[in-house]
Amino acid sequence: QAKKRILSSLTAVEYRELRDEFNRQKFGKKRTSSTYYSISLGLVFLSLAFASVPLYRAICQKTGWGGTPMTDQSKITPDKLIPVETDKKIRVSFTAETSRLLPWKFVPQQREVHLVPGETALAFYKAKNTSDKDITGMATYSVTPDHVAPYFNKIQCFCFEEQRLNAGEEVDMPLFFFIDPDFAQDPSMRNIDDIVLHYTFFKATH
Repeated sequence: QAKKRILSSLTAVEYRELRDEFNRQKFGKKRTSSTYYSISLGLVFLSLAFASVPLYRAICQKTGWGGTPMTDQSKITPDKLIPVETDKKIRVSFTAETSRLLPWKFVPQQREVHLVPGETALAFYKAKNTSDKDITGMATYSVTPDHVAPYFNKIQCFCFEEQRLNAGEEVDMPLFFFIDPDFAQDPSMRNIDDIVLHYTFFKATH
């Protein structure tokens, strides 16, 4: 009743001003709530994005997505290690680089190898810790053209786990791989004669 008496005593101008002020406060609270909601939702999606990185990498290693060579050991069966009878050999070239935060020298020991699908090959990279501290590094890898990745299989590789080098230490890092024989039966691979395998070493974050 008191509120009604107060409102009835207001002039039309005062009433409109009071109404406008009420609406400003009301919608201001809504905008603030919407802003907080949007920020919270954004943080949730950002957290999911970071959490999905290891999962994404694992999927790529098993499927060959994103130019990531296959590392699923369950797919490496004896029938995959029979060289295809063909005169056409594929040239696999090796490249390497290191993150600017990692004081290592990292280079392939051979420029390239030639092989047919189903034939295994062994290659080596050399890494040297040029600093005066022990450092752990982790290698990422990809192949070009990226649609070749599902056929590029690694049996053993230094990139499967972190590598720790003592201060000034130099080591050879082996890579044992093959190209799936099904490569030769895929029409989309018909014009592929060259494959580039690239590694990048980063400093481990822990």
